Amino acid sequence: MDERQHTVYILKCGDDSLYTGYTNDLEHRLEMHREGKGAKYTRGRGPFKVVYIEKFETKEEAMRKEYQIKQLERKGKLLLIRNWLKEVMQNEDTKEL
Repeated sequence: MDERQHTVYILKCGDDSLYTGYTNDLEHRLEMHREGKGAKYTRGRGPFKVVYIEKFETKEEAMRKEYQIKQLERKGKLLLIRNWLKEVMQNEDTKEL
């Protein structure tokens, strides 16, 4: 696998809209969004919250998932986000302190 992971992410924008994107450097991409240099859609829509992240071995897999998510209606995206957040919280609960 590449040093950089292929990542699909969803941002919740300041206007409550959702933006789905692909990157191989999430931190850099988020900084670009914050600076207004990211996707045209996100310009002027900050602040942003990352509400979904999924990592893949290959760019092709990640881009396929990005496309699938973009085909969902808002309701489907919110369900995906809810299920992902639930999984994240369960994993946090099972970590030993």
